[in-house]
Amino acid sequence: MRELIIAFGLFLFIEGILYAIFPSKMKNMLSKLNQVSDSQLRSGGLIFAIIGFVIIWYLKSNV
Repeated sequence: MRELIIAFGLFLFIEGILYAIFPSKMKNMLSKLNQVSDSQLRSGGLIFAIIGFVIIWYLKSNV
């Protein structure tokens, strides 16, 4: 559970830094999300989730 909280904190940190350093680029990127289809967003999200899972699994199994 501790690792999950750390991961969530890291996620919030990275998101916050991106918005702090590149506010106009982030607004531009978010406005372009309306042009992307739901299936493309779903596929991209699934791919990133799988990559994240593999990274976590690899790190946890090799420590």
